[in-house]
Amino acid sequence: MVIGFIGLGNMAKAIINGIISEGVVAPEEIMGSAKSEETCIKVNKEFDIFTTTDNLKIATTADILFIAVKPQMCDEVLRGIAGTTKKDAVIVSIVAGKTISYLENLLGKDQKIVRLMPNTPAMVNEGLTAVCANKNAREDDVNKIMKICTSFGEAEIIEEKHMDAFTAVAGSSPAFVFMYMEALADAAVKAGIPRAMAYKFASQSTLGSAKLMLDTKKHPGELKDMVCSPAGTTIEAVQVLEEMGFRSAVMDAVEACVNKAKSL
Repeated sequence: MVIGFIGLGNMAKAIINGIISEGVVAPEEIMGSAKSEETCIKVNKEFDIFTTTDNLKIATTADILFIAVKPQMCDEVLRGIAGTTKKDAVIVSIVAGKTISYLENLLGKDQKIVRLMPNTPAMVNEGLTAVCANKNAREDDVNKIMKICTSFGEAEIIEEKHMDAFTAVAGSSPAFVFMYMEALADAAVKAGIPRAMAYKFASQSTLGSAKLMLDTKKHPGELKDMVCSPAGTTIEAVQVLEEMGFRSAVMDAVEACVNKAKSL
């Protein structure tokens, strides 16, 4: 089984790393293309896979073909490879905002298509990926893609109508979390904690809190209440966050992200 990538950016590299580290296929069964010769050389050295600037070389060879380009490049790339893929190839898109219908219109109604939305924690094998497929993709095709996705984190099959919301809640939210951690660290520095230590405290607290929620399966409100002692320090801080519209700001940010994803 040959797995090909058109586009070798950070997300493609995260997926390649997961595939190789989990032994889904060997490096010699992975190939990729990029516009830049420099990128091709860099990825070849990093993963020991075949790379080229020729998209058609990848499209005509791959059994599973990942489309990992920016949304504004998608039309040109797909038109350039339409009708050239193997008869039974599965096309896997990680392009934000591009629907299965859009992909079918450019690649053909009979093409097997799976749409993914991974997030950047995939770079450390802690990703979360949403998966949906068209009617041409068989169960075993989807299972192969799920095996790839779980090589770099967790994966969930969802209905395509939920993909834009997933893009905001899981795909874009790491940026929100990083902003929160940066602000938390800045506050720690203001309170006298050295910068490096502040970043460690902020990141470990965030990691531990997420793991506590996942492992206990408790409602986040219940976990919040466990920290808020009567007349204590935490409830004072929670009141400030409520007064400043912390929750509504997050909800508005997610809504803005969903709307942008729908417009791509």
